[in-house]
Amino acid sequence: MSEPLVRVTDLVKHFPIEGDGFFKRVVNQVQAVSGISFDIARGETLGLVGESGSGKSTTGRAILRLHEPTSGSVVYDGREVTELSNPDLQRLRQDVQIVFQDPYASLNPKLPVNDIVGEPFVIHTSLSSKERKREVAQLLADVGLQPEHGNRYPHEFSGGQRQRIGIARAIALDPDFIVLDEPVSALDVSVQAGVVNLLRRIQRERDIAYLFIAHDLSVVRHVSDRVAVMYLGKIVEIGDRPPLYQHPAHPYTRALMSAVPIADPVRERERERIVLQGDVPSPIDPPSGCRFRTRCWRATERCAEEEPELLEHTPGLLTACHHPIAPDEIVRRRDADAVATTV
Repeated sequence: MSEPLVRVTDLVKHFPIEGDGFFKRVVNQVQAVSGISFDIARGETLGLVGESGSGKSTTGRAILRLHEPTSGSVVYDGREVTELSNPDLQRLRQDVQIVFQDPYASLNPKLPVNDIVGEPFVIHTSLSSKERKREVAQLLADVGLQPEHGNRYPHEFSGGQRQRIGIARAIALDPDFIVLDEPVSALDVSVQAGVVNLLRRIQRERDIAYLFIAHDLSVVRHVSDRVAVMYLGKIVEIGDRPPLYQHPAHPYTRALMSAVPIADPVRERERERIVLQGDVPSPIDPPSGCRFRTRCWRATERCAEEEPELLEHTPGLLTACHHPIAPDEIVRRRDADAVATTV
């Protein structure tokens, strides 16, 4: 097999908490990402899902060094990203890009669209003004906008149009890898499908690899080749899309899947819904052992004492759980609504 385009190994990102006083001593740390590993192949989409605060966005930004990793390795196309100097990192920006969640906050309100989309050419190329204008016009057309839109400012566009502008800027230098940080979660449902279809078309035409970060599992299912599920800074399940959606083995993944609406009203009324009790623990002081055990109905003493490894309990699926759910096992609501009291 060929080497993956992106290889993340034991990635850690902690944010220091400073105490009061003149010297601002570090008194604690927020453990946003705690030693995760995964690969992304060329042209592949890895979906990264989980609740708010699970560390998804921090992972994407740490890979691009928008957040400096605390430790771990990020290898892009054979290059160790965490060791790159500033000039080398700037050259890397031509190959890796990001699309942010809030399209308005990621666009300079003082610049017209022509300047926003053309800025990568100013920084990384020696194109003339006429050549940049031609490239920008083509990029706007590629994302479904008109050339005259280039003379307008971000506040003159809808949310979906702003996100298309952000996508045009991200693909300007023909990158091989893009982090999509919840690219449709801030958009109306009516325009989400158009943006998702645009991203899929661009991927097919340009052979770009995506890290698609989202909390909407129905969107992730539509766009991803593989899916990783995060909880409190850890990957609890990762694998190919079909087995993960058909027979998830981790209780947390099962709970997330049960919250996805089904279009068939009869099936929606008949299915069992798993309602997790309690709140997500603080990333400042996460639970020992399995971090999900405080909300898991299958937890035992072992879960408090020993951190589970990612193992293949189901073909094509790695699960970090001491008591994984078998593919043919039915989870009843009366069992899932109560948190285990043994730990």
